[in-house]
Amino acid sequence: MSQYTSADYKKGQPRWCPGCGDHFFLSSLHKAMAEIGIAPHDIAVISGIGCSSRLPHYMATYGMNTIHGRAAAIATGCKVANSKLTVWQVSGDGDGLAIGGNHFIHANRRNIDINMILLNNRIYGLTKGQYSPTSPRGFVSKSSPYGTVEDPFRPAELCFGARGHFFARAVATDAPGTVDILKAAQAHKGAAVCEILQNCVIFNNGTHESVYTKEGRAKNAIYVKHGEPLIFGENQEFGIMQEGFGLKVVKIGENGITRDDILVHDAHCQDNTLQLKLALMGDGDGFPIALGVIRDVEAPTYNDAVEAQIEEVKAKKPYHTFAELLETNDIWEVK
Repeated sequence: MSQYTSADYKKGQPRWCPGCGDHFFLSSLHKAMAEIGIAPHDIAVISGIGCSSRLPHYMATYGMNTIHGRAAAIATGCKVANSKLTVWQVSGDGDGLAIGGNHFIHANRRNIDINMILLNNRIYGLTKGQYSPTSPRGFVSKSSPYGTVEDPFRPAELCFGARGHFFARAVATDAPGTVDILKAAQAHKGAAVCEILQNCVIFNNGTHESVYTKEGRAKNAIYVKHGEPLIFGENQEFGIMQEGFGLKVVKIGENGITRDDILVHDAHCQDNTLQLKLALMGDGDGFPIALGVIRDVEAPTYNDAVEAQIEEVKAKKPYHTFAELLETNDIWEVK
């Protein structure tokens, strides 16, 4: 049992708008860290710029509020410099996927052992309501008064496309669900992306309305768990089956369909085809939104490979310190 409580990770008074999803997520992060039980002085929380990026100020851990879009780069350097640190990166959809998009994909490609939190409210909040890379086509905002003419990034698709090995999703107002995926991200060795669906109560309130309440999630979401059938609904009456190369929603008990016919979730499968299909469900396509750990696959990490390479090269060298380096050449004394 952990010797820590949520209070051991708290610091300061959060300064976000009342009702902002950041408040919900911060509380869940404190709780998850307490349950994980890693000492605060062994944790670093790195962020970029934005409303969500204020989060390190409210953590009693090491932390750094860096520059716009560079959280993943700083977090990577932090982990490589001190692999014993547990590193959490916190970004918004603008900070993480617009100016920080390049760092996001390469952190996943390299599989650096950091926990990457993407707080997705589909808007730029700190700069007062411009559309972001995850805003839907036609979205009206201060920077798109007649509606956007772009299709959005889908974070899961971007993560999978960059050869990501861990992707999970939760809703900010769902504390148990959020804590569960944060703990799973920490247990995963490698880049772990957690998408948190949250509202911006000022500039984009209601963007995740269909799953923002417990009742909404019962109707419109499916909690996926490795090794368990993909069943959902207020009375667990619906399931997901594979149909050709796609998926379909079925009602259990109709047309002879039983629970045994329902697709079983495999988060550890190397082939990400079905995992990606699960991750992209929802948003008005007749499928529920998938919550929980969607992909969790083991693979070599960048930081371990760098450390191993350094040790391998050192073993072949006649010197291992700066003093030994000096002594490998001719030495003379000037008096």
